[in-house]
Amino acid sequence: MTLKATSHFRRLGELLAGTAVTGRGGQAIPLDDGADRAVRLILETKASGAKVLIVGNGGSAAIAGHLELDLCNRGKVRAMAFNNAPVLTALANDHGYATAFERLVGFWGAKGDVLVAISSSGKSENIHRPIRALAYRGCTTITFSGFAPDNPLRAQGDLNFYVASSHYGEVEVSHEALIHFVIDRVVDVAMAAASGNPAPASPAPSEKK
Repeated sequence: MTLKATSHFRRLGELLAGTAVTGRGGQAIPLDDGADRAVRLILETKASGAKVLIVGNGGSAAIAGHLELDLCNRGKVRAMAFNNAPVLTALANDHGYATAFERLVGFWGAKGDVLVAISSSGKSENIHRPIRALAYRGCTTITFSGFAPDNPLRAQGDLNFYVASSHYGEVEVSHEALIHFVIDRVVDVAMAAASGNPAPASPAPSEKK
């Protein structure tokens, strides 16, 4: 059966609206609250002068690069995506690909930074290792994953976004949309502050009436 565009986009909408968000320890968080928390984490990182570090493979590396671009250019946030081909290939050749991102965040990560880890399957060892490396430095991790609901990446972040699909295209498009929403909200707050009319980020869930 030929897939219809309307059916495809309806499916994407359902996946996005059904995105599962969890915190450290697996506690469920409503999607709106989870997105608000991601925005606040990035704004707090910006205010402190810390950095957003981003890792991903393949299509997820492209999403990481887009996040870096918009955070730096539009949000005025210090951000770095580790997808420089000469550096990655050198580290992979000399030390093994599984450790490449771990070594890079080891060079650049510092207390107060936020790591964004993106993996459709949630199983990539080279994405898991930098999370563990930065945890010892007092860094916070936001993860984006898909495929199996018990994928290991989902259990490693302080804030975890999970898309319930085993189709790479669906997961990647959903991750892109989720991340773009967060970027746009960060930019909205930054632009409001620059205009002299600060618009605070959404309050923490416990503060809502």
